[in-house]
Amino acid sequence: MLAFAHRGGAYHPEIEGLENTMAAFRHAVALGYTYLETDVHVTSDGVLLAFHDDVLDRVTDRTGNIADTTYAEVQAALIGGSERVPTLAELFSAFPDVRINIDIKSAGAVPALVDFIAEHDAWDRVLVGSFSQRRLAAFRRLTRRRVATSAHPLEVAAYVLSPSARLARVLTRGRPDALQIPHRRGRLRVASAGVVRRAHANGLHVHVWTIDDPAEMSELLDRGVDGLITDRTDILIDVLRARGQWEGNS
Repeated sequence: MLAFAHRGGAYHPEIEGLENTMAAFRHAVALGYTYLETDVHVTSDGVLLAFHDDVLDRVTDRTGNIADTTYAEVQAALIGGSERVPTLAELFSAFPDVRINIDIKSAGAVPALVDFIAEHDAWDRVLVGSFSQRRLAAFRRLTRRRVATSAHPLEVAAYVLSPSARLARVLTRGRPDALQIPHRRGRLRVASAGVVRRAHANGLHVHVWTIDDPAEMSELLDRGVDGLITDRTDILIDVLRARGQWEGNS
């Protein structure tokens, strides 16, 4: 069972307000997490950032669009009054034994991420996804599908709506390596037992986001999901330890 620290564990009480910072990632790794989740944008001068929003406004003391801002300008921004916006290179360098789940947040980040993965020989160290079908298709094409990817929303829909694993595989052309999905969307249970069964029949992992409630964690684990993505890294550890499923480094 894979435990993912979402943006480093964004709502852990000790680091709340420091999402996607080196402090958050260090905290998660110190807890024993070996899988981190982050997002990527690219600056106007081509530097990949581990950052969720397309603007600086929400979590830093500066404003402006990432795509229109230089790396030097981004470095002047502080998260929580103390932490710089980290580059993806800093994250990879600081934790060489950690695997990283990456959500591509902008079209410009696609070629930059492809080059980054090749430069760092990180083909087997990442799982890459995007809510954008176009971005994910471009990434898969440029990497010649050498990198594991999660399903985009239309591929997820194929697994949710198909009556069989075989049809789901045909509809998705066997492209995704994992489904990374919410537990529910309104009244629809996305991470249903049927979806998990169809995904497993086709050799796909099922990872569910973003789960912070212990009862919901246990419900999904009982259903056989392969991974949970959480902002409450402390709660997930407690749940997994109680079940004898914690496999972290602590």
